[in-house]
Amino acid sequence: MPTDVLLTARDGDVVILTLNRPEKRNAMTVPMLAALRSAFHELTAASDVRCVVLAGAGKAFCAGLDLKEMGLARRPDGSVEYPDIEDALHALEHCPVPTIAMMQGDAIAGGLELALHCDLRVAAAGARMGMPLAKIGLVVPYPLTQKLLDTVGTVKTKEMLFTGALLDAEAALRAGLVTRVVPDGELATATRALAAEIAANAPLSLRAMKAAITEANAFRSPVPSAAVAALAATARKSDDLQEGLRAVFEKRRAVFRGR
Repeated sequence: MPTDVLLTARDGDVVILTLNRPEKRNAMTVPMLAALRSAFHELTAASDVRCVVLAGAGKAFCAGLDLKEMGLARRPDGSVEYPDIEDALHALEHCPVPTIAMMQGDAIAGGLELALHCDLRVAAAGARMGMPLAKIGLVVPYPLTQKLLDTVGTVKTKEMLFTGALLDAEAALRAGLVTRVVPDGELATATRALAAEIAANAPLSLRAMKAAITEANAFRSPVPSAAVAALAATARKSDDLQEGLRAVFEKRRAVFRGR
């Protein structure tokens, strides 16, 4: 899995994958998402891996999708589509061994979704996370909305999506977004210790129990109704979305007009 945007390391039975765009707070590009998808496909076939840690280089876990790249990836009708992240998240979620997100700094939008698709999440005390998509004009894809509902419930999902506010690590712990919070300087040690604890258990048991949990959670439609899909499609090709992207690049507050 050699690539400069995704680093791979091995610690016994544990594999550590590190997002490697620290100068961009590990914002995800199409090549990075392709590398993640490929890495988890390879890990699915590996019989000698018992746990995977997903980390980010530098000061942030992941700031979400690279908005500059997204702004350039418009379709002829003006809409913005980004299926690559859904493919990568699907590969991550279906990795047969336990996965842990090691979260420092920001985990924003798609970066938070990346962490949510890991089985467990260990956050540094200084971490922040949230889903500020409404501040830009984007819409959370339907399967990813389901993931957030599974994790924090309906009311907290509404609050997070409607306000776009960021949560600190302790608030995220109370909401159920993260599994553990540790001091900033102890994040790597604590996460690796948790991974080692998991990896010491019976690998066939781990795989069987993860498969059972995944299957038990899968009894619902991953596809939205036609009405919900139409609303999302309208937002993805709206003038408001283009205004939201421009506002990000121009470092100002967006002015939305509902069209």
